[in-house]
Amino acid sequence: MSIIVLVERDTDREASPDGAEPAVVAVHAAGADPDVPLDPLPVTLCGLDTAQMEHSEYQRTRPGQRWYPPEFAAVRCLECERVLRQA
Repeated sequence: MSIIVLVERDTDREASPDGAEPAVVAVHAAGADPDVPLDPLPVTLCGLDTAQMEHSEYQRTRPGQRWYPPEFAAVRCLECERVLRQA
């Protein structure tokens, strides 16, 4: 399964005056749209709407590598991870 890694940000906070983006709340996985492979399907593997999420541009470079960027290990979606393991 081809997946796209999406970033969910804290929507209650705006970017700070110095331009820093709101904090990352979670990192989710979504299937790739078969018609437009760089776009995610409308829902994540855990069932959330992908419309307000950001594409992380992360892609695994070798087999066995984690599905999420290493710096987001603490905020990865465990439900998305569970679904990926079952696939």
